[in-house]
Amino acid sequence: MATLEDAIDELRQALNDSRIAQNWRWLVRQKLSAVKDALADEQVRYFDGWLTAKASVSDRDRTQLLARIGALGPRVLERLDAERARTELGRLVADLERFRQRLHDLAYDSVSMEIGGSE
Repeated sequence: MATLEDAIDELRQALNDSRIAQNWRWLVRQKLSAVKDALADEQVRYFDGWLTAKASVSDRDRTQLLARIGALGPRVLERLDAERARTELGRLVADLERFRQRLHDLAYDSVSMEIGGSE
């Protein structure tokens, strides 16, 4: 199973692929499915204290991203024209990147808290 970072990178590459529309749609749909699986496996740890709010926001964002992917997957194959699909998928990739960065920030903050931070 691919990591979330790898799955996002592969989806981004598929979006930039200039294949014939039907093949492109299938490839993008497969990569979108891999992102969904990686995101579903990504666990947001819960923390005590000041990190509780950040963790709950990240968990809520993860749930929303999973719902967007679930709704967008079939539309990529069936309904959206190629340019609109690229636009919506581009927004999704940007949101996935922000989510991934927030997870990294949360992990960094938890380590800082455990070792006492810089203050």
